[in-house]
Amino acid sequence: MSRFDEFLRAACKLSALGLLVGASAAHAALPIQSWQHPSGARVYLVETRNLPMLDVQIDVDGGGRRDPEAQTGLAGATAQLLSGGVKAQAGQPALDENALVEAWADLGAQFGASATADRLSVSLRTLTEPAILRSAVQLAARQLAAPAFPEAVWQRDRARMVAGWQQAQTEPDTLAERSFAQAVYSGHPYGREATPDSWARIGTQDMQAFYQRHAQACRARVTLVGAVARPDAEKLVNDLLQGWQAHGCQALPAVADVPPLTQAHTVRRPFAAAQAQVLVGQPGITRADPDFLTLLVGNHVFGGGGFTSRLMQEIREKRGLTYGVYSYFSPGLHAGAFTIGMQTRPDQAQQAVDIIHQEIRRFVAEGPTEQELAEAKASLINGFALRLDSNRKLLDNVASLNWNDLPLDYLDRWTQLVGAITREQVRTALQRVMQPDRMVTVVVGASS
Repeated sequence: MSRFDEFLRAACKLSALGLLVGASAAHAALPIQSWQHPSGARVYLVETRNLPMLDVQIDVDGGGRRDPEAQTGLAGATAQLLSGGVKAQAGQPALDENALVEAWADLGAQFGASATADRLSVSLRTLTEPAILRSAVQLAARQLAAPAFPEAVWQRDRARMVAGWQQAQTEPDTLAERSFAQAVYSGHPYGREATPDSWARIGTQDMQAFYQRHAQACRARVTLVGAVARPDAEKLVNDLLQGWQAHGCQALPAVADVPPLTQAHTVRRPFAAAQAQVLVGQPGITRADPDFLTLLVGNHVFGGGGFTSRLMQEIREKRGLTYGVYSYFSPGLHAGAFTIGMQTRPDQAQQAVDIIHQEIRRFVAEGPTEQELAEAKASLINGFALRLDSNRKLLDNVASLNWNDLPLDYLDRWTQLVGAITREQVRTALQRVMQPDRMVTVVVGASS
């Protein structure tokens, strides 16, 4: 039995108790420690002692919005190849992809990287037994400092990505989502799609340059949740970021905002399918919008609350036009889309579209009823503890605070803030943001 297996057996004995402790702790004040690393990185730490485990997330401004237009998909490809191998460094031998997989498996730890529209994110999950933790941090630091970006791995992965893209072209939801994004974002990077042509323009040298330009410790946001005290966390962060400090602190160019829509736009695409895909929406809000929570509550009433939402009542319950209909905001550093989506029989698509537009106009004009508002707030508040009932969920929420410059006590005050929202505040926010007469409507697969 390996040292990891022995330690994991003991750790598992604590897991049932840990989940109970974590669930109850979600109702208590969340003690977030914050400091600035000498490099300039901002660090948030939440000590949780219920499990001998540590989750780390490092976020930098290296998401898809930073892709050159001709190389859309560069951020995602860069993140994907971070686990493709490590160069020889400081007397340590190079590790190929297979050697890295084996090394992480031996430790029982996990390392990953991903890119969203805004962020390039690196994650580490490990047990905190000293020998395992030390080895996991050292290995992660090597991957961060000297990724190899091997050509052979990129050629293989690119072929897989192209095959997946080609398969997706046979699916009506893919066509609907692409058409919707292009129309809503009007040329903004948020609306671009990686394609075989853009991947073909990406070489491993482009990934290396992109990585060095954006993996900058000076602007990194580091979030740790787990069983480590601050002195150990400070050393750990220093070790992880050591290789990034050599990248310097280059200024990054500004990215333009998402332009507002000036008129309504309808896209209809024929597609032989049993169900028509319907998407309706517009540019929404940034995460920094002061009405973020107000609109969250309003959307819960309108289309985000499942079977209790207005859209579900009007389109499914009263008319039986769909099994499900939903709406949501996608806020980011720029105004992410507000989206309404559903599937219905092709011959019913126009009726469903008409009802959606009717309901959004009515909701923006009138806002929720007092009863709808009370039920939405109760649902959100009662479900809040589930947002923080595991290390992973806690990490996601605290990393969001770190990334979005939110107050340290934001999660402590979340239920209070939601509970104080009034009907008039929701209506005012909706009328400021929503443009019922300037929305994009996409229908793929409807009969003519």
